[in-house]
Amino acid sequence: MKAIVVTDEAAGTAGMTLAERPEPEATGNDVLVEVHASGFTRGELTWPGTWTDRRGQDRTPSIPGHELAGVVSVLGYGTRGLSVGQRVFGLADWTRDGTLAEYVAVEARNVAPLPGDVDFTVGASLPISGLTAWQGLFVHGRFQAGQSVLVHGAAGGVGSMVTQLAKESGAYVIGTGHVADRQTALDFGAHEFVDLDNDALKDVGGVDLVFDVIGGDIGKRSAGLVRAGGMLVTIAGPPETLPVDGLAVDFVVEADRAQLGEIVQRVRDGRLRTNIGNVVSLDDAVAAFNPTGRVKGKTIVRVRP
Repeated sequence: MKAIVVTDEAAGTAGMTLAERPEPEATGNDVLVEVHASGFTRGELTWPGTWTDRRGQDRTPSIPGHELAGVVSVLGYGTRGLSVGQRVFGLADWTRDGTLAEYVAVEARNVAPLPGDVDFTVGASLPISGLTAWQGLFVHGRFQAGQSVLVHGAAGGVGSMVTQLAKESGAYVIGTGHVADRQTALDFGAHEFVDLDNDALKDVGGVDLVFDVIGGDIGKRSAGLVRAGGMLVTIAGPPETLPVDGLAVDFVVEADRAQLGEIVQRVRDGRLRTNIGNVVSLDDAVAAFNPTGRVKGKTIVRVRP
């Protein structure tokens, strides 16, 4: 099968190549999925699981990508709840070959049915961004209606999902980002926008929940924006500065079939919009992941026409 492979962590996306790889096998409790569309997160090339297996042993050349939408082609031994020919979407395992390929083997519990009225391209854009937003807000952030939420990177893949889910659930949403992201963040539902380029963060009052996707100095300063009893939620690693009278949590997104179902239903009824930028073929994926300029929205690889 055709697949994108990486062999050198230091090379990053510049080290990606299109190659022929053996088709994977569906082991116990797996499904083999014929991939129709795949998402990719650039940061995963710094994750240990991209380069080593669960035993810590080198597994290069490895296939990156963890978001998929496609059709089940084989059921592994003991797999239940899915059927051959079923449309699915979900999150592939962190320490196995991923979804930038024509086929991927994935634990059946990590995928959910993809309704027939949702395009594969849309389905592949949802798992990481959607689940991260859902779990950060409702599981780790303990969000309640009426709270104020500061969303860093509100025009990005995760931030735009957080913004929409928070607003739908009754939040007052303050989005942040570069000045060029202002209109996009407002279009996704932010009530107001904070320009990080001009240090406007210092003018923000106390909020109930900060959702941080940036870390660094922004993460440190964000801790001071959490009002008493509030929460700092981050996916940028353990926070270096903690809220004085609040809580902080960093987390890694997990696959969850029920949550995927909640997310895709909101897409179907128009409550949630995806943030897709470019859609490219597998043959053009390497070039797309090494752009010469800034790319807005998530790049999705359409593996099959």
